[in-house]
Amino acid sequence: MLILLARVSMAVQFQSIAPVGPLLVADLTLSYAELGLLIGLYLLPGAALALPGGLLGQRFGNRPVVLSALGLMVGGGLVTAASHSLWMAGAGRLVSGAGGVLLTLVVAKMTAEWFAGKEISTAMGIMLTGWPLGIGLSTAIFGAVAAASSWRLVQYLAALLAAVTFALLACLYRDAPGVGTSRAALRFMPNLPPRDWALALTAGSMWMLFNVGFIVLLGFGPGVLVSRGASLGGAGFQVSLAVWISVLSVPLGGVVVDRMRRPNVAIVVGCVLTALAIAAMPLMPAPVVWLLLAGVLAGVPPGAMVALVPGGVRSEHVAAALGLFYATYYLGVAALQPVAGLLRDLTASPSAPLFFAAGMMALPALALGVFRRIEGVWAPRR
Repeated sequence: MLILLARVSMAVQFQSIAPVGPLLVADLTLSYAELGLLIGLYLLPGAALALPGGLLGQRFGNRPVVLSALGLMVGGGLVTAASHSLWMAGAGRLVSGAGGVLLTLVVAKMTAEWFAGKEISTAMGIMLTGWPLGIGLSTAIFGAVAAASSWRLVQYLAALLAAVTFALLACLYRDAPGVGTSRAALRFMPNLPPRDWALALTAGSMWMLFNVGFIVLLGFGPGVLVSRGASLGGAGFQVSLAVWISVLSVPLGGVVVDRMRRPNVAIVVGCVLTALAIAAMPLMPAPVVWLLLAGVLAGVPPGAMVALVPGGVRSEHVAAALGLFYATYYLGVAALQPVAGLLRDLTASPSAPLFFAAGMMALPALALGVFRRIEGVWAPRR
């Protein structure tokens, strides 16, 4: 439960900017490109931390590292809440994001250690649901909270949740029996053959594009609904429905893919249909229906997509390849969020970011062809 709460607190803080975007833009006189930059900056530290971050807990101990991560989240959140400029807010997001990314990497290790040999898949699945749960909570309530008070209160609340999690873990968490520290080398570059580099980068790009599409939907979808007459709080709640649906559709999608044994079909059909649902939202009547449909369809590709690296590289290279996979994901998500905002600035249309999101969501279907080509033509050395 403590590990799940830590994961939720990270997701809540990540999503604390998007639901209050219009108020933040007005108060700090930001462009929408700058708003997208603030959203993406939270994950940017992951580009540097994804490779060595998983080893930090092994070298220094889980508890010190996870408490340090939560401390960074609290401190960065307070800086963002008190900021009066883009640069100050951006600095706060970078600091809190470094903590959030580090926390994500360490809690996965903690979960694996506590449940090794006893329903670890179930435990990992529960831990991973902390991300959509936190995103859904933030999207559903923070718009209304900010409208009734201010966007700064939302940032303070996100920092408070991290502080509460810090206190609980400091008082209650203990490592799993037999877990200690070691002098593990902290590599910033993976030691991989060229084939596995190519596979990890391609699969990471697919995962990044898919998530960019969904995160842009959550970040800029409320603006579309507000332009069609919804209140800020009501728009946030409606967009959060896509997240709540995905909490169920992602694990169910994994079960369907395992039974069908057609991962290529799941990725291509799931990504293309989700892209069409996102593109339809600003154009068609009843946008909430398209939101719900996007949430359902977005549950189909993730399991098959994340399984590409373990299924494509040699077993002794999986850990390093996954580090490169997640580094690509973090860097791309951070870099492409401002593009969605820039498109809104240039077109003055709330719908433009969603068309961008739909395009990003469809691209993994093409990238899958590149992955399979590398996998088939560039045979591994045995």
